[in-house]
Amino acid sequence: MDASPKGGLYIADNIVNIFFAIDIVLTFFVAYIDSRTQLLVWDRKKIAVRYLSTWFIMDVASTIPFQGLCYLFTRDVKESVSYSLLGMLRLWRLRKVKQLFTRLEKDIRFSYFWIRCARLLSVTVFLVHCAGCLYYLLADRYPQQGKTWIGAVIPNFREASLWIRYISSVYWSITTMTTVGYGDLHAENTREMIFNIFYMLFNLGLTAYLIGNMTNLVVEGTRRTMEFRNSIRAASNFVCRNHLPPRLKEQIMAYMCLRFRAESLNQQQLMDQLPKSICKSICEHLFLPLIKEVYLFKGVSKEMLLLLMTKMKPEYIPPREDIIMQNESPADVYIAVSGEVEIVYSNEEGEQVVGVLSTGDIFGEASALCDRPQSFTFRTRTLSQLLRLKQSTLKEVMQAKQDDSVVIIKNFLKHQIEFKDIKVEDLVGESGEYDEANIPCNLLTVAATGNSSLLEDLLKVGMDPDIGDSKGRTPLHIAAAKGHEDCVLALVKHACNVNIKDTNGDTPLWLAISTKHHKIFNILYHFARISDPHAAGDLLCLAARRNDLTALKDLLKHGLDINSENHEGLTALQIALDEDNADMVKFLIMNGASIENVNHNLWEKGKMTEEALQELLQKREVGYPIAILESPKAFQQTRALEGKRHMTNLNIRDGICPRFSLHKGHPFLRNPRSEAGKLLNLPNTMEELKVIIGEKFRIDTNCTIITNEEAAEIDSIEVIRDNDKLFIVTEEELQRIHGINGYI
Repeated sequence: MDASPKGGLYIADNIVNIFFAIDIVLTFFVAYIDSRTQLLVWDRKKIAVRYLSTWFIMDVASTIPFQGLCYLFTRDVKESVSYSLLGMLRLWRLRKVKQLFTRLEKDIRFSYFWIRCARLLSVTVFLVHCAGCLYYLLADRYPQQGKTWIGAVIPNFREASLWIRYISSVYWSITTMTTVGYGDLHAENTREMIFNIFYMLFNLGLTAYLIGNMTNLVVEGTRRTMEFRNSIRAASNFVCRNHLPPRLKEQIMAYMCLRFRAESLNQQQLMDQLPKSICKSICEHLFLPLIKEVYLFKGVSKEMLLLLMTKMKPEYIPPREDIIMQNESPADVYIAVSGEVEIVYSNEEGEQVVGVLSTGDIFGEASALCDRPQSFTFRTRTLSQLLRLKQSTLKEVMQAKQDDSVVIIKNFLKHQIEFKDIKVEDLVGESGEYDEANIPCNLLTVAATGNSSLLEDLLKVGMDPDIGDSKGRTPLHIAAAKGHEDCVLALVKHACNVNIKDTNGDTPLWLAISTKHHKIFNILYHFARISDPHAAGDLLCLAARRNDLTALKDLLKHGLDINSENHEGLTALQIALDEDNADMVKFLIMNGASIENVNHNLWEKGKMTEEALQELLQKREVGYPIAILESPKAFQQTRALEGKRHMTNLNIRDGICPRFSLHKGHPFLRNPRSEAGKLLNLPNTMEELKVIIGEKFRIDTNCTIITNEEAAEIDSIEVIRDNDKLFIVTEEELQRIHGINGYI
């Protein structure tokens, strides 16, 4: 083929040269991104230096029309191999084509699949064109025209038109590339055979490249479908292996199909890739109007809503999926954006749908605000979009925004009262009626829900812990009666009155013991006996006055002294005699109640005969010195004969049972984390104490001593006080400590 084009091709070639020359000029004014700093460089001097030091020379060389310049100076056009080699520099322009396709592949306005296919097709056509040109070059430069691949078919091929020669060359090139080989064109000489060998080897790599790229495009487009089919196959195998019934198999398959459809709707992966500011704007546009209408957040500041909204994550949940299970303490709160969610109650008889939630409804908030398990199962009825908010996040934001926290809990309590989820009518007024606009958001309603964290927050902002309702009940009364231990601890921590009475004369201590909340009673009694020395007597006398034998037994089990006096100086036995509660009197006497301070008139008022009293005193437990009375008049003479009660198991002091902690090891040498100690009731004697030590720690107590925290030896039970910390020291540890002292 001639080294230089003629006619129309010559004009087209020069037009292309002009375009590339313009591109060279424009490149001096185009900013670039620095590969080291990833910053956009606008400085024209830096742009020029960078271009001149990189691709400028090659761009100019591939654009210069060498034959045109030669004709301009010599007025003569010569054909030679040198011009042909210089013309090969134009292949450098392929770099621009590659950059063009790279930009188009990243342009979202165009389909990546079709741009990729166009690029592969362009590569194939260009390589076919190059191979055809080389085929013709070999034939044109061969000395014997008839011994060439084209000369065997067209004897005078040099005289044929350019179009026929080009089509013939491309035809043989593409038949060779596709390995079709019809046989009409074939190599006629050694040069052509050698070229064919290397060309077909090259075609092997090109074919692999094309097939690999097309396979990747097709597979990527069907990846999700393949994963779905694999999961369906795995589910089918699971059903067959475990012999599940057909109904359950259909449910599994239907769920997986719906799950596959819903996956394409999830947008959290995209949201995670965006900056926080953009995510915030998106959420504000999509969900802020909805969140404002949620009952829990009505009246809350926009600042808090935006803060919560940025922490929410939108999710699509397929139908028939359980989001929160009954009696489960979920970690999240959910707001329904679209779809429907069923409220399901489960019992022994089966499941019952008690309600349906739709757009704008919230669920899981009861667990977050009351620290209690959910009473229902929440299950999607249709494909639903939900906003998920972690409970810990909600609590943290509420703690940071105290004013909004009060509004939220008020909205919650209004909603709960409306649906009768909690019994707080008595906290509102004596009539039991309430006005939704004026529901008291105070410690009473919060204590009723058992939300200790919110109760703590309200106490910190200065709310009165002893606020009472219409019946005189304080938050401590309500928390003790309902068994909310954390709320009791929070109220006691903020110095509430543990001895306060309501209109019925009930104290929190009495409500705790009467409702069998023994742990709460222990907590309150510990504080009550410090502030009121008559606390034990008041409780026993109240039980005796109300003839509540069960409560009296529970009080005695907690170690209260049966002879404790109330504020009026009366004991439970005196109250029982005054109220003429015969069973209560018998129980008190049989359990060691002292008759020393009982007035003779009370015996006569209680209709206790001499014979009945003598019988009770005879039956009383062993260890009490009993005198048999001859007549009621001799009662005063027998009081001095009654001794102090002797306990065989526990040593009761001042109405409480002393306890102490016992640890193994010398207090100066012992590692505090080596072994846990034991909390024990204090016995009556040192001998009993050593027996307990031998049983609990399985050691020989004859070779040990008992010390306090200062390593002082204890040899008397009387010096041990309530809550003392004692240590068991062996002879080996004593010798060790003496050795250390001797060394020092």
